[in-house]
Amino acid sequence: MMNMSITKPAAKWFIEEMDLEENDAIRFFARYGGFGGVHKGFSLALDKAQPIDPGAGVEKEGIYFFVERSDLWYFDEKDFHIKYSRKYDEAEYVIE
Repeated sequence: MMNMSITKPAAKWFIEEMDLEENDAIRFFARYGGFGGVHKGFSLALDKAQPIDPGAGVEKEGIYFFVERSDLWYFDEKDFHIKYSRKYDEAEYVIE
């Protein structure tokens, strides 16, 4: 089972960048196309959406960050960590 985590600075970055309010939710999912990622031809995407059937998730700063069960394949049974990069002032995704 995949573990998911997000640092407090990363959560605050999302809140500011996406104008989030308490009880909002951010869904991470696999999208066809793009660079990098675990599977060739797919990349990680996100949107503001409420969960339907979450397979993994974590609450931080009043926001729920999650991956739907149907998108767990993308992470290939690895853990998903979301951090904040001060150097680039953006979220950093670590799948290991």
